[in-house]
Amino acid sequence: MESLQGVRLGVLIVLLQVLSSGFAESPPCSPGFESDLFILTVHTEHLHIGRRLGRVVFDDCSGRTRTVFNSADKRFQVDSDGTVKLKRQDTLHEGHRKFSVSAWDSKGNKHTTFVRVEHEPKTHHHDHVEDTEAVSPPQSLSPSPVPVIEFPKSSGGLSRIKRELVIPPIKIPEYDRGPFPKQIVQIKSSFAREAKMVYSISGEGADQDPKGLFTINRNTGFLFVTKPLDREDKDKYVLQAHAIAADGEDREEHMEFIVEVMYSNNNAPVFTQNPFLGTVPEASAKEFEFMTVTATDADEPNTDYADIRYSILSQNPQEPGPAMFIINPVTGAIRVNAAGLDREKYPEYTLKIAAGDMQGEGRVGTGTAVITITDSNDNAPQFEKALYNVSVPENKVGAVVVKMPVTDGDEPQSPAWTAKFRIINGNRGGFFTVNTGPNKQEGIITTVKPLDFEQNSKFTLVVVAENDIPFAKPLAMSTATVIVNVLDVNEAPVFDPEEKTISVPEDVTVGSELTVYTATDPDTVRTQKVTYRAGSDPAGWVSVDEETGLVKVRSPMDRESPFVKDGIYKALIHAMDDDPTPATGTGTLVIQLKDVNDNAPSIEERTISVCSKESAPVLLSVIDNDGPGFAAPYRVELQGDSKNNWTAMMNDTRTGIILRLKVPLEHGEYNVVMRVYDNLALYLDNTVHATVCDCTGDNVQCLEKPVAGFGLPGILGILGAIMALLVLLLLFARRKWSVKKRASADIRDNVYYYDEEGGGEDDQVD
Repeated sequence: MESLQGVRLGVLIVLLQVLSSGFAESPPCSPGFESDLFILTVHTEHLHIGRRLGRVVFDDCSGRTRTVFNSADKRFQVDSDGTVKLKRQDTLHEGHRKFSVSAWDSKGNKHTTFVRVEHEPKTHHHDHVEDTEAVSPPQSLSPSPVPVIEFPKSSGGLSRIKRELVIPPIKIPEYDRGPFPKQIVQIKSSFAREAKMVYSISGEGADQDPKGLFTINRNTGFLFVTKPLDREDKDKYVLQAHAIAADGEDREEHMEFIVEVMYSNNNAPVFTQNPFLGTVPEASAKEFEFMTVTATDADEPNTDYADIRYSILSQNPQEPGPAMFIINPVTGAIRVNAAGLDREKYPEYTLKIAAGDMQGEGRVGTGTAVITITDSNDNAPQFEKALYNVSVPENKVGAVVVKMPVTDGDEPQSPAWTAKFRIINGNRGGFFTVNTGPNKQEGIITTVKPLDFEQNSKFTLVVVAENDIPFAKPLAMSTATVIVNVLDVNEAPVFDPEEKTISVPEDVTVGSELTVYTATDPDTVRTQKVTYRAGSDPAGWVSVDEETGLVKVRSPMDRESPFVKDGIYKALIHAMDDDPTPATGTGTLVIQLKDVNDNAPSIEERTISVCSKESAPVLLSVIDNDGPGFAAPYRVELQGDSKNNWTAMMNDTRTGIILRLKVPLEHGEYNVVMRVYDNLALYLDNTVHATVCDCTGDNVQCLEKPVAGFGLPGILGILGAIMALLVLLLLFARRKWSVKKRASADIRDNVYYYDEEGGGEDDQVD
């Protein structure tokens, strides 16, 4: 029993010892900066507002992640997470700048450290420029070269507690150059001073895919990354840190932390085309914007890595000045920067241009802009001659008066070189026009109205030369004076009026005077005689007196002639002067023929066929070559025996005759005589040949009537007799011809010749 109590007492003593060691005080936390000096490196001497330079680390032992910092140099500010940024633009003239930063712990004690910003030239690795702000506390002033993450302290000794503290993300730039494995942070247990701790990690990139990306030194707690990270593959990794005592006792609850992959400046800007081609007129004013260059950056949009600025690196040629152009750094628009562009001297410029990201401080891409200086209209066309004296015959339209060449110092075939012309004086009446010739350097004046020597024998024209586009600056315009002398030519006599109309009855008697149709000679300065003759006179109805132009009726006229159209007959009258090279003028005599009643109406149908029984009436058409008033309405009268067998009457319009068989007739041929009158009682007896057929009604069918008393056999007999008679006649004629031929031969043998002219009664033919 006593031994059992002794065992219990021993166990109690051991437990008390363990508990006393478990409740032993932890090493005290000392508030302050992680280092007495933080070195922040940058890769450019020129620092812009808002730029992030690096980070300082402060621990106030209260677990807070936000602290109020104060910078002694007001050009810099330190955010509550320790991030150092630039408040005002600055330049590191001496390559570095050093200043102090202060912070206060939870008890109000002030702590101070120093920050040194150093310029470090850029280095290149696989065409990627790394511009990572480095936070490098010197090894002599800091127990660790990397940030330290401690497990939060627990208030219950070895017991587990719920962690509410959020560990700030560990940020690693993508495409880090290494060397690998590279330390990124140290994880430290708060019990590391009491016992040997063993560290491990789990989660994404550790024991989960991609496995082995992150490793940890189990003894020191240093966390390593084993290769470069790519934000496009994964932008963050969630990991858990574990700290276990070497004897296997779990001293810390696992701590979750996040590794974030920061954007890196992977890509240099690339111009969208190379080269860029632009044109600018030589007379352009300063600040004239004429082209824009653009570049793109494949890095993350809306970040400094894709924030592009443009610049001009060089200009070739550098005349007349080295900075003839300027570029907008934000938009890439190129403008004229100085006067003096001259196409004739420097027709083209080549600019080497650059596009840099990070507002021009990061990676740089280069390209070329080729600028062609185009011609401005700074030269006016000049006439080769200032005065032209030419002659043009009168009356010609479209005649070329003169061709006036010009010269122009601008670029050939350009709108500033091609010329156009205007007549600015002397073209009263609009007799002339001026056009540009095919070679674009010649003005051609032509006539657009006939010139008249008798009215104006001379014109003085003033012509000005211009270009297709306005002048780029005020210029004196060249003019030429053209003196046009109008040459007198023999002009044909002119009838007044050119077309004369008269009206006469169509039955005007031959020899009657119709009119006097004369012409005048426009050549007033000449004394010439004018004579007349008939020209085109298709029907030969008129004659013209050679001296007086008196027109008479030559032959009877007929309004119904095919040469008359709508009651009008036209004849041409010629007037000729007696110049050695005579000229002939022509007038048109229009004769309106008044209709007279000189044509009686006639029936158009001359043959008809009707049935002998119950015959249908036949409508006959009446025609009259006379015009209205001398034709319809018509009337009709049957003549002779036709009255006994037929009836005839006018239709309702009184323009046609309704003929009807009055009594049945034997089928055969009959003549029906009708007298037709026009409205003035002029008449004509018309005969219509009517065939009466053995049929009924309007179904007219006429069969051949057999010869009376003969049938078909009789007809064939008659035809046979006729053929026999013809054969006999042929035989008789042939025999008679043979006898006559023999008799003729006998007569020739008995012909006698006498010396007298005729033998009188003594001539004999045996």
